[in-house]
Amino acid sequence: MLPSSIRYPRLAVLANGMSVLGVIEAQVYSNNHYAADRFSVTIALNADPSNAAFWSGTADILLDVRMSLDGIGFTSVVQGAVDHVDLDPVQGVIHAEGRDLTAALIETRTQETFANRTSSEIAQLFAGRHNLSSQVTETRTPVGRYYQDEHDRITLGQFSRATTEWDLLVFLAQQEGFDVFVSGTTLHFQPPAGADVALTLSPDAVLDLRLERSLTLARDIEVTVKSWNSRQQSAFTQTARSRGRGQGAGLGGGRAGPPQRYVIVRPNLTSDQALQLAQQKLAELTRHERVISATMPGELTLTPRSLITLQNTGTEFDQTYYVDTIERHLHMEGGFTQHLRCKNMYPGTQATTPADIVASVTG
Repeated sequence: MLPSSIRYPRLAVLANGMSVLGVIEAQVYSNNHYAADRFSVTIALNADPSNAAFWSGTADILLDVRMSLDGIGFTSVVQGAVDHVDLDPVQGVIHAEGRDLTAALIETRTQETFANRTSSEIAQLFAGRHNLSSQVTETRTPVGRYYQDEHDRITLGQFSRATTEWDLLVFLAQQEGFDVFVSGTTLHFQPPAGADVALTLSPDAVLDLRLERSLTLARDIEVTVKSWNSRQQSAFTQTARSRGRGQGAGLGGGRAGPPQRYVIVRPNLTSDQALQLAQQKLAELTRHERVISATMPGELTLTPRSLITLQNTGTEFDQTYYVDTIERHLHMEGGFTQHLRCKNMYPGTQATTPADIVASVTG
């Protein structure tokens, strides 16, 4: 029996439910940026007599890209529609590129009004329209309340033709403090899930490793949100802060000087909504303070919502990180690798506590 450490990466692609012969390589890019995952595949043109007719004439092509570490158990890495096909009869190959099923929501314009529906009802409605199953956490607030005196600024305004179903879902997710994404054939609309550490990395277990710091973001950061609420006839200012490594030019210290200040102006927020937005933007900024990039043997457990731990570098980069993007590449001759980009703040950074919040109200 061969040692269990030996891997036999294999690649399988289904096109409209049928197995594709002659698959040479596939690349899948996964992210957590409120965007569709992307994929590309390369196929031998003459591996199947029907390949030329199928890829040159079929209007709608749905691909299911599957990968395996042992050649037996396959995992679906991405499912989505092909956007672009490139046939090269001289080299005898087909290149196909596409996006996951988020693309259907991205490309569907909406002019409907949903003022009396909740966010979860809208998410379930959109999922059903595109034959997606749904994993949706129930919400109770009619979305019309999010627009207040703006009279449904997205769905009812004169520019509603520029709004897509995906734009609306992302907006509603941000109002609810939710995450929204498509995984396989399921639309998820739910609070961010608490993730366990899915993988531990060390320099001897990767092919390439880069550790980056932003000294600008290592300083104190202050995010201020200003809003005029037309219904309450009041102006709100909410400020959230994070305290970095401390001032001074000593070893490992932050830069001297005032904090980095960011100001966001958003209309018709309540005081609580302004505070929530300030804290959200502060977290987004500080998570870019430390970024690690690693190339490693491919695996099939990580998602863009996983956590990883870096250890044994002998530096302050040894800590836990949020996975930002995953790029998997499987070539039938070149093997299976993946590239990770992960981010987080320095663990000693102190986020703003409620007692630190600065709130002002002007009538």
